[in-house]
Amino acid sequence: MVDKDELREQMLDAFSGADYPINSPMDLVPALPSGPSTKFESGDFSMTAMELNTKLGSGDFPYETPEDFVDDVLEQLEEQDQF
Repeated sequence: MVDKDELREQMLDAFSGADYPINSPMDLVPALPSGPSTKFESGDFSMTAMELNTKLGSGDFPYETPEDFVDDVLEQLEEQDQF
């Protein structure tokens, strides 16, 4: 079972180092601890930042805060039944 709060915390930790506002997914790459290979895992869910980028729509850029971005990512993943 996926713990969405755990995923949210992992993503906030990974994406909070970017310079906000962000205008594209590429603005996040320098902040990621392992670059595009940074992995987010909980229960049966496991996805790298690169895989996330391929699963998500164009997003609602710019995002003003990491919380805004992560909440949108989680919402899109849930809508796609990824967890």
